[in-house]
Amino acid sequence: MDSLITAAGRALAAGDPLGALNRVALRNDPPALALRGIAMAQLGDFPKAKALLQSAARGFGPKQAVARARCVVAEAEVALASRELAWPTHRLDAAQATLQSHGDVMNAGHARYLAVRRLLLVGHLDDAERALAQIDPSPFPPALMAAHALMVAGIAMRRVRAGVAREALARAAANARQAAIPALSAEVEAASRLLTLPAARLVSRDVERALLLEDVEELFASRNLVIDACRHVVRRADTAVSLSTRPVLFTLVRALAEAWPGDVPRNTLITRAFRARHADETHRARLRVEIGRLRAMLGALAEVNATAHGFVLAPLDASEIVVLARPVEGRHGEVLALLADGESWSSSALALALGASQRTVQRSLEDLAASGMAHSFGGGRARRWMTPPLPGFTTTLLLPSPLPGD
Repeated sequence: MDSLITAAGRALAAGDPLGALNRVALRNDPPALALRGIAMAQLGDFPKAKALLQSAARGFGPKQAVARARCVVAEAEVALASRELAWPTHRLDAAQATLQSHGDVMNAGHARYLAVRRLLLVGHLDDAERALAQIDPSPFPPALMAAHALMVAGIAMRRVRAGVAREALARAAANARQAAIPALSAEVEAASRLLTLPAARLVSRDVERALLLEDVEELFASRNLVIDACRHVVRRADTAVSLSTRPVLFTLVRALAEAWPGDVPRNTLITRAFRARHADETHRARLRVEIGRLRAMLGALAEVNATAHGFVLAPLDASEIVVLARPVEGRHGEVLALLADGESWSSSALALALGASQRTVQRSLEDLAASGMAHSFGGGRARRWMTPPLPGFTTTLLLPSPLPGD
């Protein structure tokens, strides 16, 4: 490796992409192209970064499999940063296997962490947790140990384990300081701030207040009957009934919970659950069927009793009924929740993460743009969406090759 490539690599490791570009901007050999691609990614120009990394990978010969694999891993991280969640993951798996077989443990580990990050983004929490459990971070340098702790914290937050998340973020901060990478420290700080922001809203007897993640954890451990509108689950302590595939039933139980200890008129339930403007006998018959299904689903958690005007929810062995709602709700609440991470998303990536059609997501984005709650940049397949203001890119990208003496 020549001195300019070494100097450019060290500049990138220190968080100085402009310094790296000053050294290799006029060179078109594969190592220089790879370093330029990483520099452009750190500057936020993801399309240019992707093109440069692909050119670098093509430029390395058949005997340079490790160099090509490192370029693929860097390209995968650019894809994650630009929220191209449909990027072919089999390429990352092949690159990880190549790096592992050639003894490049650090970059192979980085590839595995990228796979875990993607699983978290698309909501495959169980798969992400299993994949992370198979990685031993002890042989890794501080930067990768910080990445491991960030993944642990991300899973813990989604599992509503505030204490575990806080401990993992403390480890991540210590490792980031030891790594002396400003972008990594900024990423840990951004993740830590999530614990100080509202995670949900509590709705109980016409009282509404914001809850931190640790408050949600305490609520789940209480004897209250919780109607979890974040996950479409009815829970009490360790007992949970998922209604995620039964939206009508969840709409009914939430309406009943919000009115508790009072009842809800039948016409009101019909309007909310079936979106019918005028209730007729067919709607009332359907309501009776759905109420029967809801009774069967709730089992030992609660009863649904008929009253003179409608129905009332009666908890069994619970002191109170509360509704746990998202911090921001409404017609496009789920799209806003994903955009709130500060990264740029394509409509196809949002559709993949939400399990919705791309056209449905596009309509939501157009409505959010019209109301000033989101904005886009780029055009065509490169169009990306964000919530204002536009934040910087903080994720640290791996170097395409190890530095001499490291």
